[in-house]
Amino acid sequence: MLSTEQLYHKFLECTGVSTDTRKITPDCLFVTLKGDNFDGNKFAEQAIASGARYAIVDDPRVAEQEPSRCLLVTDGLTALQDLARHHRQTFSFPVIGLTGSNGKTTTKELMAAVLSKNYQVYATVGNLNNHIGVPLTLLSLNEQHEMAIVEMGANHQQEIALLCSIAQPTHGLITNVGKAHLEGFGGIEGVRKGKGELYDYLAQNARTVFINSRDKTLTAMYRERLKSIRSETTFAEAIFYPATKPDEAPVTLLSESPVVVFSDASGHEITTHLPGRYNFDNMLAALAIGDYFGVSPEDANRAVADYNPTNNRSQFITKGTNTVMLDAYNANPSSMAAAIQQFAATPAKRRAVILGDMYELGPESETEHAALGKLIAESNFDLVILAGKDMHFALRYLPKAYYFPDKFSLHNWVMDNPMTDTHILIKGSRGMSLESVVPFI
Repeated sequence: MLSTEQLYHKFLECTGVSTDTRKITPDCLFVTLKGDNFDGNKFAEQAIASGARYAIVDDPRVAEQEPSRCLLVTDGLTALQDLARHHRQTFSFPVIGLTGSNGKTTTKELMAAVLSKNYQVYATVGNLNNHIGVPLTLLSLNEQHEMAIVEMGANHQQEIALLCSIAQPTHGLITNVGKAHLEGFGGIEGVRKGKGELYDYLAQNARTVFINSRDKTLTAMYRERLKSIRSETTFAEAIFYPATKPDEAPVTLLSESPVVVFSDASGHEITTHLPGRYNFDNMLAALAIGDYFGVSPEDANRAVADYNPTNNRSQFITKGTNTVMLDAYNANPSSMAAAIQQFAATPAKRRAVILGDMYELGPESETEHAALGKLIAESNFDLVILAGKDMHFALRYLPKAYYFPDKFSLHNWVMDNPMTDTHILIKGSRGMSLESVVPFI
């Protein structure tokens, strides 16, 4: 069995790390992982044949077949995490840990855009934010980088704690706490505790925390930790944004629809490509981080104004005479409500919503989908289209809505019933893949 130190020397000979044989690059390090229905050890030979320099395996029989190329460990996943932790410790630059129920990825990308004005920044690619993705993110760091932004996702308690132990953030920010992954967390209080594990780490290790002073939940979580800390170790610094007191904010929201427009402390007006007050909060976080690390207000504002979302998040798409607001990367009761409220306030000749199931709500699914139906009914949209097995719970408040049990029957209906001069909101959980509807509009 190889130690982490021995593995690290092998890692330094490699060009990168992969856990997927479809993404093998020349001289990379392949790490075998196991799941309920797969065993990565079976693909070690294929990975090496495809160009991997070494393969980390946890099956002695596989290691015996290629003893010079297969690196035997007790557990592949643990080895990956330990390797990432070791690599992280070789860098002294700031590592910003970011989590939250909603807005993590958009906030990460806004932060990266702002900080890149002054620094060589490496930020989580895509949604590599879990117990596998965070190690892969850290193992992508090199001596050319001056700062890292590590997005951390979770659907159970103790996951953020694990990710913090690997990434060891020097700074941290929680975007918000909402009704996401209720099933895994065991309810909203479980979400609060799970996301709060980032605050726990920052406090216990004397690190810097950024807190939205307008968010009562986050400020309460911060105060709770100050009261509960019994040792001399606490946060190195607490930065409240947009200001220590919410009514002293140097940034003013001028409009949230169709896109956010705000003015800065100098009265300059900044027009962005993102809709909704919820995205304004994401911008405030990025501006606060930029200010803390010395990015000029002019550069920070320009970065925020220039940022254009991708990956099915808050994207505006023109389809004939229709305007589609595609926000189909994910959905939960909190983000769905925010999107619907913002969309209802958007000036339009005709408004339609195409909404899909919200996943991972467990026993709360019926209640939350029904509550969503009530909110939609109160919003007076011209056309309501629902898809997914749990969206039928919303129908009790929406007798005139069109309902489809799956996205395929939805595709057929949309294709057969073309819309014109309509603003359309499309939103649902990742598993619904509602971006697939767009070509049919």
